Amino acid sequence: MIVYFLHLPFIKFVEFVELKNTLGPWLGKTSKMIGCLINDTFLDNGIDLTREQWVILIKLHDKDGLMQNELAFVTERDKTSLTRLINTMERKDLVRRKRANIDKRVKLIYLTDKGKSNYKNAMPIMKKTIQKLQAGLDQNEIKNTIHTLQKLQKNLFNLSAQCGANQPFP
Repeated sequence: MIVYFLHLPFIKFVEFVELKNTLGPWLGKTSKMIGCLINDTFLDNGIDLTREQWVILIKLHDKDGLMQNELAFVTERDKTSLTRLINTMERKDLVRRKRANIDKRVKLIYLTDKGKSNYKNAMPIMKKTIQKLQAGLDQNEIKNTIHTLQKLQKNLFNLSAQCGANQPFP
């Protein structure tokens, strides 16, 4: 179904395609479903983590001692949201903050022993979850999907350097 809208002030007709025939809703719903799957997987396996906390553990496992504002950038979170998340993770003894030696205003975030242990315990479970998620897809389909998503990310980068589209993905 094609819908036409009258666009003021230029009084011209604009054609809109049904959203269900575009990638946006499919990507959004898939991302939300994956987030729910991750949260449910942690819950079912007795791991006290959320998807958001898992992302922080991954980033700090890759490079421990990130500046808090750098962590906000790589996780695509605003500073306020990240601060709340880090506060929660500190209360759970997953991470700790430490002031930088050079500039005391800068806070560095480190994994605690418990954070490292949670990462180590969650990783095999997440690998199995990814295998289940990709069941029925051959390597060529996975490769083509990744290639298509990379093209979309390039388009997003070209459209807007805001919205986190300015960072490279693995």
